[in-house]
Order: sequence, then C-alpha cells, then structure tokens
Amino acid sequence: MTKTVAYQVKELLSSSKRNVVITTHTNPDGDALGSSLAFGQFLTITGHHVDIIVPNNFPAFLSWMPGSENILIYKRLPEKCRHIIAQAELIFCLDFNALIRLDKLEDPVRKSFVPKILIDHHPQPENEFDIVISSVETSSTAELVYKLIDELGGKYLISKPIAENIYVGIVTDTGSFSYSCNYENTYLIIADLMKRGVDGEHIHTLVYDTYSEDRMRLLGYCLSKKLKVLKEYHSAYICLTKEELRSFNYQIGDSEGIVNYALSITGVSFACLIMERDKYIRMSFRSRGNFSVNDFARRHFEGGGHKNAAGANSYVTIEETILKLEELLAVYKEQLNIANQMSGYNYHE
Repeated sequence: MTKTVAYQVKELLSSSKRNVVITTHTNPDGDALGSSLAFGQFLTITGHHVDIIVPNNFPAFLSWMPGSENILIYKRLPEKCRHIIAQAELIFCLDFNALIRLDKLEDPVRKSFVPKILIDHHPQPENEFDIVISSVETSSTAELVYKLIDELGGKYLISKPIAENIYVGIVTDTGSFSYSCNYENTYLIIADLMKRGVDGEHIHTLVYDTYSEDRMRLLGYCLSKKLKVLKEYHSAYICLTKEELRSFNYQIGDSEGIVNYALSITGVSFACLIMERDKYIRMSFRSRGNFSVNDFARRHFEGGGHKNAAGANSYVTIEETILKLEELLAVYKEQLNIANQMSGYNYHE
C-alpha cells in the first residue's frame, strides 16, 4: 500500500462525515466478514455513518462475530439496501476484485456514481474502481484493513471487537496459518491483535469446533462415498448433487473446508469440490505449488481467485461439468505432474 493511496482515502474520509456503504462478495467468508466489520467499526468510531451490505446469507458459525447482527443482507431486503446504496457518499468494496462478484448486488453498486474504493488481495483487479488498494502478497483483506487503519493514523482506535474481526479474517483465509502466510508482518500484526485482547484459542473454538451433526455426517459421506482420486493426474474431486445436499439438511457454510481434505492426500496437487445448485454448478478449486487454479478457473470456467484457491460456476449439467473437468485434467497432466514433484511428494501412480 502506497502512501499516496492511503492519503487519497484519508482525504475522502476527512473532508466531512460521510454516509458509507461497505460491501463484499457473494457467499461471504471469514475474511469478507472480518475485514468489512473491522473497517466499518473503525469508520463508525471516527464519526461516519456506516452500513455493511452483503449479497446473501453467511455461515452460522460466523454469526458470533462482533457487529454481525447489524449486517444487511441484500437477498432479504433488496429495496432497503438499494435505497441505502443510492444515498451513499462512498462505497468500499472489500475482498473481491470485480463487481460481478456481488451477484444481484452488482447492479445498484455499479449504478452509483460515488467513489468506489477497492481493498482486496486477489490478483488481477478489474479497472472499475476509483481507488485500488490491492496486494496479492498479503495474507488476507483483513490484514490490508489493519494496514490501512494504521496508515490513516487510527491504530490506537483498534478496539478488541475490531481486533477480533481482523483476526478471524486472517486466520480463516490462511487455513489457521497453513497457507498464504509466509510473511513476517502477518505474525507481527497477530501479536498486536493479541495485545488488544484477542483470544486465539477461543476464536478457534467458535470458528472450527461448532459443527452441526448434519455437517459432520456430510463430511463423512464426502470422504467415504464421494471422493474420487485420479492418480494419473495427481488430482481428486468430490461431487455433490442437490438431492445429496438436501439429505444432509445443507446450510450455507456446511461445505467450508471440504475441498481441503481432497488436497491433503499424498500425491494430490489439484482438488475440486463440485456442488449442484438450483441454476448452476458451484466449483471450488485448490492446488499446491505452481499450478495456478486462478488461471485454470479464469480460462475454462469464467471464475477466479488466488493462485492456489479459486472458484467458478458451471452452467451445464453436473455430469457435463465432471466430464469437462476430467478432460481438462488430462490436458494439464504434465503441469500437474511438475506441481507434484515441486511440492516434494514426488508421487508415482
């Protein structure tokens, strides 16, 4: 983050008290919520009126996060949210790199002519924002929010609730510090958050140890019945139909982390979770080493994300989606083999 960009944001916020809207991507995760809540609470403390609007529901295991009860869900209250966006003087876009990631919330945000400020750590941000704070070499958007608050001279205002929200963003987007976290500054920030009252053990329990029985049984079903390993391609995937999801009383967030189990198999460098929705097929990709699932998702499924974690939608049948995926894996066989060797497994089928 450059001093110039931080100064531009400071100028927008210091000229007068503003009506601010903060929004984030569809199916908001821990980083989307953590960064939005933390920055919203900071702006509120500094005198601005803030509304946080998300496209749809978020997982129940994140509903304890400080301030989450005030989040407006566009899918539930579209007219109210449209009115608030129309009255906004600034719109902060957190944890996504293109307005299309807002789903039905895209239209009212795009139609607003007020300054739009992007704060994000995904690669290749679109050229549709007035100010861009973007860094792929950062653990999370929540970490970028911490840095921006510091640049704005507001570090002393980071309260325990703000610190907890930033911590959740960092810890969930790094898989509890298992990836995207080889940065010294990330741990210095974590140490500062601990000084401000964050209880890491307690938050881990709230985020990771509150599974419902249905969610646990769904995980067991995925691993025992639905996991397919393609050794020749160093790949694995799990596919779930709408009927299967319904049979486990699926709720938003119940599939969180399932794709990582497929990637954790020795010799697997590419993993995918495929879930059938009402009007499309949702795909979550994970990879090891230099195999970019961001490029893979962008090129073949109009998706995207990070180098080793990305997502996309498919608009053909689930059978056709699986067939296309397997055909693509055959095309990428050599690249996946190289990724496997570079990961240190050197796995041979």
